[in-house]
Amino acid sequence: MANHESAIKRHKQSEKKKLRNRSVKSAVRTAAKKVKEAAAANRKDDATALLKNAISLLDGAVTKGVLHRNNASRRISRLTGTVNSASSK
Repeated sequence: MANHESAIKRHKQSEKKKLRNRSVKSAVRTAAKKVKEAAAANRKDDATALLKNAISLLDGAVTKGVLHRNNASRRISRLTGTVNSASSK
């Protein structure tokens, strides 16, 4: 454990960030999973609505510094491709 006041404070801050990051990442993964399931079941309307929600969560994760913007962009692109290919079948 840290001994200096500043190190103790940084440790507390990192613990808070870790909890928030875990929560945000979990929400993003859950949203992506729902989009993929809807696309696999050929439910175009549901998949499109879920995709919109997932994009919002991914953008929020970037704003909070949980994900890098390129990472979020790549995930959005892949999810959009999945929804588009599922709806065209």
